[in-house]
Amino acid sequence: MACSRGKASPETTTKLKLFADSGGYCQNPKCLESLFKEIGGKQIHIAEMAHVFSASNIGPRADKRLSEEERGFYRNLILLCPTCHTIIDKAEEEYPDSTILEWKRTHREKIAERFAVIEYSSRNLACSAVLPKLNENRTIFLQYGPETDGRFNPESSLPIIWRRKIQSTILPNNRHILHVLDANQKYLKDQEFETLEAFRQHVDDFEAYHLGISDEHGSQFPSAMSQILGDCQ
Repeated sequence: MACSRGKASPETTTKLKLFADSGGYCQNPKCLESLFKEIGGKQIHIAEMAHVFSASNIGPRADKRLSEEERGFYRNLILLCPTCHTIIDKAEEEYPDSTILEWKRTHREKIAERFAVIEYSSRNLACSAVLPKLNENRTIFLQYGPETDGRFNPESSLPIIWRRKIQSTILPNNRHILHVLDANQKYLKDQEFETLEAFRQHVDDFEAYHLGISDEHGSQFPSAMSQILGDCQ
């Protein structure tokens, strides 16, 4: 998702927010191409950040009233596959800003519906919404993660599977867990608030590293997270 447009280049937080909105798919509702591909045993992403209003004064849908910084703001960007990005820029008269912004809005709503985040009527129900995702992530980590014996075997396929499952399962699960806990904070105990915020920083760092936005691994998964809301039956 690189974008070297000087001041019009989006910040890391903006890039991560765009990825969360996309759910890993092109935001053109008639496309929905997966933005992650496995090619030759290697996981790559093909996501491209497209500007609603051009990053320059002479590009597609240019708006000279916007400053360079405003052109790199979240509201002026959408995540697309390379084909859709090329099409909207080369046929700009067919794809006005209103159409592109509508794509972004409806896609974001569909992702929210998929997560089905609600405020639960009890701590136990909130726990029941979080626990399966935490358990799934843990199972994947134990079977395929960087601490398995397969990391020492150059012929092992485990590292490839691990990277694929990060993108297909762990990243979406992490976002779902955050959404559920944020919507149900009234059930958290004092120490669990600290755990939630530590997990939020881990999710941000984990996404940035595995989406190629940062070279730093960042914060580790907080061990207390495995027990959040853990007294449910």
